[in-house]
Amino acid sequence: MRIGCPKEIKNHEYRVGLTPESARELVGRGNEVWMETGAGLGIGATDAEYISAGAKIVDGPDPIFAECEMVVKVKEPQAVERAKLRRDQILYTYLHLAPDPDQTRELVDSGVTAIAYETVTGPGGTLPLLKPMSQVAGRMSIQAGATALEKAHGGRGVLLGGVPGVLPGKVVVIGGGVVGFNAAQMAVGLGGDVEILDRDPEVLEKVGTFFESRASTRFSNKTNLEDAVRQADLVIGAVLIPGAAAPKLITRALLKEMKPGAVLVDVAIDQGGCFETSKATTHAEPTYVVDDIVHYCVANMPGAVARTSTYALNNVTLPHALQIAKHGWKGALSANPHLAEGLNVHDGAVTYEAVASELGYDYTPVADVLA
Repeated sequence: MRIGCPKEIKNHEYRVGLTPESARELVGRGNEVWMETGAGLGIGATDAEYISAGAKIVDGPDPIFAECEMVVKVKEPQAVERAKLRRDQILYTYLHLAPDPDQTRELVDSGVTAIAYETVTGPGGTLPLLKPMSQVAGRMSIQAGATALEKAHGGRGVLLGGVPGVLPGKVVVIGGGVVGFNAAQMAVGLGGDVEILDRDPEVLEKVGTFFESRASTRFSNKTNLEDAVRQADLVIGAVLIPGAAAPKLITRALLKEMKPGAVLVDVAIDQGGCFETSKATTHAEPTYVVDDIVHYCVANMPGAVARTSTYALNNVTLPHALQIAKHGWKGALSANPHLAEGLNVHDGAVTYEAVASELGYDYTPVADVLA
């Protein structure tokens, strides 16, 4: 199979879909790999390294979109990229379609077969292709939130860990999954006063056992959530409903009851955000203020630590890419029901139920497509 990897063009996105090591694995199994020139520079990978791995370097993205059977990316295709996608082509990347009707419509219109990293499953309903970026984003959320809390960045002027004789900052983590767990780890490590909210008793038991007295847990109902948020210096939104838009857990009205200069970090922004006042931002302008509350809503947080993120991502995406390259998309999805969960769009149809429901499309089950 001819596999292409264009340079990412989203604002301050430095990751790349394939590392030189991944390119070598694909080439070693009889595939062609085409890399756009400079695609790996954001992680310190030169064209020469890709050439050494057996890849072909092409000038610009057009040859990749025009001639490659599978396009491997990191972030969702931007509008200029979507215009180049075509029927009988495989797109393998993060998509986050539920809050993005324009992207969904254009992928449907293109006829492309779009496999989304974030809905590929693992044993027990896990999301293994989302997990490493959730780990990165969870850890970064505390770094970003701590910076936003500084007075020069619009925050309350609170040091998360405090100092002897001064209380630490209050950190509220909404959601105890991968993002929330990693955020709590970082916040505890910095000495913050950490509280984790979740609706799943098993999750609460797990994080409570792990953190013991270093962090507190509370069941997430409306009363408890509002009470925790009113006390918080930093709130991390870490809620995920796979493939669907995130629920809006903090209303505009609640902002007026928070401490002026408190910070909201919305790690669910890729799925539309879990705060009513959230809107996607970029690394160029990461924050904005609503009712004296600082919002950090960068939609590609892991792009700031591109090398770590790219290698962590390739560790989990490459095995499926090898399957697709060997068996074709249909053979690979038929043999691997976990990978089949990643199919979101095919030949003009929406094949992921949560996306179809959210955006008003007819739902075509993957089983029907594979049949």
